[in-house]
Amino acid sequence: MPQRGPGPAPAPAPADAERAASVRAITEQLAGVRGPLLPVLHEVVATHGYVHDDDVPVVADVLNLSRADVLGVLSFYHDFRRTPPAAHRVSLCRAEACQARGAEATVAAASDRFGGSTAVEVGEVFCLGNCALGPSGTLDGALHGRLTPERLDALTEGWEA
Repeated sequence: MPQRGPGPAPAPAPADAERAASVRAITEQLAGVRGPLLPVLHEVVATHGYVHDDDVPVVADVLNLSRADVLGVLSFYHDFRRTPPAAHRVSLCRAEACQARGAEATVAAASDRFGGSTAVEVGEVFCLGNCALGPSGTLDGALHGRLTPERLDALTEGWEA
């Protein structure tokens, strides 16, 4: 049956050809694994820090998926960043055990201190498995327990606010 209409629009050329080549190589390397899209996106984040909009058509092309399929997975899972990461990340536990031990004050202090910062990203997690030492959180990936606003300030001293 003949195709009607012009067909799908070609993907625009990526702004960063070197990055596009890297993303293509990652995708081609993982294309043979079962269900390759998630491993590909994880590897792009591990390699480049985030998945740029220009990466989507490259991944879609190699895996023979629509851009909508890639974007759907990318937007569904919170593990995939779509923007460059901040220099520092504070992730504070909001689960019941940490809340019972006073996490709200530390969350409020972090939000007040870093709320408008582009250098520090503040996020929440729901249980780090460190309940006995709550409130808990991670600072640039390192786990810390018994966090208070004062301890948070001490641990992040020198971080641009």
